[in-house]
Amino acid sequence: MKTAVIVFPGSNCDADMYHAIRDNLGQEAEFIWHEEKSLDGFDAVMIPGGFSYGDYLRTGAIARFSRIMPALVQAAEAGKPILGVCNGFQILLEAGLLPGAMLRNRGLKFICRPVELEVVNNRTLFTSLYETGETITIPIAHGEGNYYCDETTLSALKAAGRIVFKYRDNPNGSVGDIAGIVNEKGNVLGMMPHPERAVDALLGSADGLRLFQSILKHWRESRAALVR
Repeated sequence: MKTAVIVFPGSNCDADMYHAIRDNLGQEAEFIWHEEKSLDGFDAVMIPGGFSYGDYLRTGAIARFSRIMPALVQAAEAGKPILGVCNGFQILLEAGLLPGAMLRNRGLKFICRPVELEVVNNRTLFTSLYETGETITIPIAHGEGNYYCDETTLSALKAAGRIVFKYRDNPNGSVGDIAGIVNEKGNVLGMMPHPERAVDALLGSADGLRLFQSILKHWRESRAALVR
């Protein structure tokens, strides 16, 4: 599996994502600068955390207009796995690939610590190696991670099983305790916690590794189905 890690001015978790894919998952990864126009040849795309364009206007608001974004939309439409973490989640929201918006944390302070998440849905390509209802520990690091959507959108997310992760002890005020959601097709995941920082017990938790292993499992099964 060949994975693109998109890099924006201000990205600061791109190296973490790259090493999670290459060293912990054992798959090929490549940095893709935001001014590139193609994602051809890649099987999955990662949008890492950080402060793209200094978070001017709104988090992710400027990155949404980068040259790489049309290719990202095309990759999503083609069904390729797309993972946006923290600032990556914010960019996916601004691009309209996921519903909702991000507000400042409830306490108006930056939060950086491990949190417990509930795996709400393990029937996605990102979560097949987890158990539904399982509690996992993944770190967060954000000042604007308070996910918001209206009641109609929240009801639709719940009804379609698109809420993938919830906070056990909501640290930022997110509506419905939401920590991560997928799109209607199930191939685009946005989440505020950082699974790439939880891929080895030496980091305090290896619970994030199974997310990347789930993506790899899906890719292998998809390739096997094509040759049958």
